[in-house]
Amino acid sequence: MKLTLYQVDAFAEQVFQGNPAAVCPLAEWLPDEILQKIALENNLSETAFYVIQNNQVEIRWFTPNTEVELTKELIQSTNYMPKLAFKGKSDYLLIFENEEVISAIQPNLGNIEKLGTRGLIVSAKGNTCDFVSRFFGPNCGVNEDPVTGSAHTTLVPYWSNVYGKSDFIAKQLSERGGNLQCKLEGNRVEISGKAVLYLKGEIFI
Repeated sequence: MKLTLYQVDAFAEQVFQGNPAAVCPLAEWLPDEILQKIALENNLSETAFYVIQNNQVEIRWFTPNTEVELTKELIQSTNYMPKLAFKGKSDYLLIFENEEVISAIQPNLGNIEKLGTRGLIVSAKGNTCDFVSRFFGPNCGVNEDPVTGSAHTTLVPYWSNVYGKSDFIAKQLSERGGNLQCKLEGNRVEISGKAVLYLKGEIFI
């Protein structure tokens, strides 16, 4: 079987920025084991597979280790004292004083693994945007994700309560960095951003 594979730099305006992610269109769903092996072989923080059925797009995301379903240890995970701490559906969220703290955090990945969640989000108000963040996910095979769309489904409702609005400009402060436009629509979070095609190829399985 031959499949087409795209690699894009998501939430970026030029290559070598944003979040490198693989995208693989499928005619029909393959066994989960095959999807996971492809994601592991790609060795990117995320591989997206999609199938178009009845004019609707079904999407599934995989890290190299797993499929992504959209305390003292918390404090020791960042070596900084957070202002607030929350436990979301999949991740812990820590809120800090300012953007400079977020940039300076050097995570204790061992402690983050002990939290028993998908990962840890750290966030603060931004200097030139509404809020900034970083995401650490050693339990799903990603020590630090360059840009994490799924984390913003936790971040946007929080910052909506803080700012009293529903539209946001966000920035993820990983080494590669990335910019996102986010909107809270009822109980849904809409996320958009630019993407740049890095490569197109074929895989054989």
